[in-house]
Amino acid sequence: MDLLALADFNLVARHGGFGRAARAAGRPKATLSRRVSELEAGLSVRLFERGARTLKLTEEGRALFERTGQLLIELDEAATSIAFGGASPRGRLRISAPLLFSQTAMGKLAAEFGMKYPEVHLEVTTDREVDMIEEAYDLVIRVNPQPNEALVGRAFLRDRLVVVAGPALIRPADKVAVPAVVRGLTDRATEWKIKTSNGNGVMTVEPVLQLSSMIMVRDAVLTGIGAARLPISLVSHDLAAGRLVHWGDVDAPDIALWTLYPSRRLLSARVSAFLEHLKQSFPKGTPDELSAYIGH
Repeated sequence: MDLLALADFNLVARHGGFGRAARAAGRPKATLSRRVSELEAGLSVRLFERGARTLKLTEEGRALFERTGQLLIELDEAATSIAFGGASPRGRLRISAPLLFSQTAMGKLAAEFGMKYPEVHLEVTTDREVDMIEEAYDLVIRVNPQPNEALVGRAFLRDRLVVVAGPALIRPADKVAVPAVVRGLTDRATEWKIKTSNGNGVMTVEPVLQLSSMIMVRDAVLTGIGAARLPISLVSHDLAAGRLVHWGDVDAPDIALWTLYPSRRLLSARVSAFLEHLKQSFPKGTPDELSAYIGH
């Protein structure tokens, strides 16, 4: 197989079109088109469906892109590393992270990493769950991820949910509804399962506010409008200062934050460096470590 033609195919697939790929690489569009056509002829398969205004990977093209895209990046990184005598990590590092972790910790983590490795250009997105292979992400951070045969990784942080309220809000008797601040527009739960020093129980709740982020929920609860379920790392300083009161732990599995990357890919120097940075920042991976790291 012609590796140069394969590299041109990956360039076009990554940018989603011959024109965009040509502009990004400073190469003639006609040359890229010819090289991809030669690769298709050599493999006897169509890699792209070509429309009047669109270019879409075929099933065979997507499979080839997923299996070779990162390999070509690895080869390029290996050549660069050899050329620079095994110099420090460099190049672009794309990471997708959940919203709350990004709002509380990722800015500081990214800045510390950037100062340690100034030749790495770090990009972090938080707006959605990405397809890291198809969208060329190097690493994703996810909360309690579902098993995925295409990805491997490990949990690097754990947290747990607690029920908290302002000190002026009196916890009512059993079966009397508690005003609640909930996350998400679809959370209409009327009961919370909780664990206290007196055992497990059920708290009846009536949502009075529905907000889209944990930060908003915490800020609302601090006003005294209602109780909420929040990560202990996010409210531990408020609990210690008496701004919030702990009503109990949520009876649910702990929150686990995982770092994930493609299983078929050798880790690049950039990804390995960032994983080590996370390990150094959270050596035990406990809620207390996260709370101390983010501060308030």
